[in-house]
Amino acid sequence: MSDALLQLSGVHTHIGHYHILQGVDLVVPRGELTMLLGRNGAGKTTTLRTILGMWRASAGHIAFDGQEIAARATPEIARAGVAYVPENMGIFSGLTVRENILVAARAGAPEARRLQWVLGLFPALEKFWNLSAGALSGGQKQMLAIARAMIEPRKLLLIDEPTKGLAPAIIGNMIEAFRELKRTETTILLVEQNFRFASALGDHVAVMDDGRIVHAGAMAALAKDRDLQQRLLGLSLDSHQ
Repeated sequence: MSDALLQLSGVHTHIGHYHILQGVDLVVPRGELTMLLGRNGAGKTTTLRTILGMWRASAGHIAFDGQEIAARATPEIARAGVAYVPENMGIFSGLTVRENILVAARAGAPEARRLQWVLGLFPALEKFWNLSAGALSGGQKQMLAIARAMIEPRKLLLIDEPTKGLAPAIIGNMIEAFRELKRTETTILLVEQNFRFASALGDHVAVMDDGRIVHAGAMAALAKDRDLQQRLLGLSLDSHQ
């Protein structure tokens, strides 16, 4: 396994009176894609938001690129090279596709070669370049959300259920786009429910249950072990395709 770009050690997160994360230990290897799986309500989204500082860890340590970040503010963590694609995509519906991309570029305009590379991954975005983002389909909005996160080189992408509600054909396109992104050795921590997507892309996997990591290992090994799938998730992951 590569060295860790991100490591959570004994992380607890409280939201109001609710104790959501209950001692999360998670290692995300540098330059690889780690899948975060688990039943609904297991704490996956809370984990991503805690890493980014949107919800403050009440105990434990979060190390990113060798630096403790658990007490840092979200803008500082983002400037350190972390991008987040939330489940609700977070695009600006009143802006055009072009304006959404420009907002995400640090200098106000993306580097031309990088822009062409991103648009090559998601051709629909170039087609609808001057269209209001609110008029895009669900799949196109998801593509835009991911493109915004990719428009600048990032050390770490945190992505929450990018295939949720998407048609199989669009999921296939998304798989190809992520394969291309993996070739750049960008580190990715990705929450997902669709097992076809997870098994096609994941290098590593961590499974959450009740606010804790209950399994960590190679994604390929979990994909081959139906008994382990049943024990960890309560059903064969084949049913998530």
